[in-house]
Amino acid sequence: MLKQLKSFVEEGVHPQIIMRNIRSAGKLAVQKVQELSVPFDTSTPEGSEMLLKCCSTALNSKLIASHQDLFSPMIVDAVKSLHEAGSLDDLDSLIAIKRIPGGDVRQSFLVKGGVAFKKTFSYAGFEQMTKKFDNPKVLLLNVELELKSEKENAEVRIEDPDQYQSIVDAEWQVIYDKLDACVHCGANIVLSKLPIGDLATQYFADRGLFCAGRVEDGDLKRVAKATGGTVQTSTNDLFEGVLGTCGGFEEKRVGDERFNVFADCPAKLTSTIVLRGGSEQFIAESERSIHDALMVVKRALKSRAVVAGGGAVEMEVSRFLREHALTIEGKGQLIVSAFAKALEVVPRQLCDNAGFDSTDILSSLRRKHVHDDDGKWYGVDIANGGICDTFNSGVWEPSDNKANSYASSTEAACVILSIDETVINPRSQDPGATTGMPPGGGMPGGGKPLSNMMGNAMDTVNAQQGGARSGNLGQGVSYMKGRGGG
Repeated sequence: MLKQLKSFVEEGVHPQIIMRNIRSAGKLAVQKVQELSVPFDTSTPEGSEMLLKCCSTALNSKLIASHQDLFSPMIVDAVKSLHEAGSLDDLDSLIAIKRIPGGDVRQSFLVKGGVAFKKTFSYAGFEQMTKKFDNPKVLLLNVELELKSEKENAEVRIEDPDQYQSIVDAEWQVIYDKLDACVHCGANIVLSKLPIGDLATQYFADRGLFCAGRVEDGDLKRVAKATGGTVQTSTNDLFEGVLGTCGGFEEKRVGDERFNVFADCPAKLTSTIVLRGGSEQFIAESERSIHDALMVVKRALKSRAVVAGGGAVEMEVSRFLREHALTIEGKGQLIVSAFAKALEVVPRQLCDNAGFDSTDILSSLRRKHVHDDDGKWYGVDIANGGICDTFNSGVWEPSDNKANSYASSTEAACVILSIDETVINPRSQDPGATTGMPPGGGMPGGGKPLSNMMGNAMDTVNAQQGGARSGNLGQGVSYMKGRGGG
């Protein structure tokens, strides 16, 4: 947009005139997108199909484009479960993506309405624990369950050696009281954000419980949301009301890793997508692609309306603005036309990315949108070259995304145009500026350039001796030789 408006600035058109007209054009573009949008109802099969197509469109240009049939239903199911519970705004914290290198990408799976996280650090006795429960009670703690030395230097004076044993027994009694409280409250699974030591691990294993310490904060919060439990900061006064529950718990082996999986949780708020792949780089790129698709589906559920992609909306809005510009007198006509031309960069870039001739395709699109009544959804045909009805092809985007992109780009252009001048420190262009050395200072043939502070100091010396403020060293001052002073 700024590239199209640059010529007006160079010709002396006042920035306020440009800003006023492009703001007007931006409002008209947003209104046109809202008129073009096609509403849908997510509770119907047709609405679910539209969400799947929106998700597939987001994945179409990604590394996992060939696996749309696997990931699109996963993403839509995860986001719809949040939408039904009214927690769509907490998507980032309630939907987790776990990466496991190795295996085939088709081995990725979704834990819907549940939580899965990698097995945490464990001590001796962990393998003796029960690894599978049906309808377990889950206790969530932010308490350390291990014996540790005092954090502060502590000094205890005793008069009898037997008193030392009583102190040791008291420390053991404290940890045993905590462990007994966890068992007596009726919990089958104990999770803690802080470490659970080897004593506690063996204690729980002997009593048929499962425990895991050092659970990540995000995973612990997701378990709390899913199971309905409350994270406790103390083991005192535990009762059944603070415990969570789920349909089933199991420690599963996925590739080379072991995962703790909580399934069929009552809240149905959380979901976990477990990604597999041949390399860490591939999985990292897949995670970014899935995150983009999650955001697209979230926006589609919020806006409940879609428009055609592939540059179709941009061409239709551009045509509308060109026709509107003919009704404007003065410079505004040219500025609105420049805004309309700037929108054509989207289909042009799509053509260039696909290796097609952008000039021919844009000419065809302009003619189709102007002369044909049914041409409003025609955009770039990436598969075959040329143009096609992208709406019928299933290339859809949430209408709110388009409206927001037009509004934000318009506002960004206005902010830049409102800048009158820029202040640049010329010294910042000098390589010696970062080291504090004056240009040429101390170098052979460097002359006598001084910093401002040094120049002021020398002026003061000259003034005291009756000399002029020349910025050079005063008479009799020789201690600065070799530092650029001459």
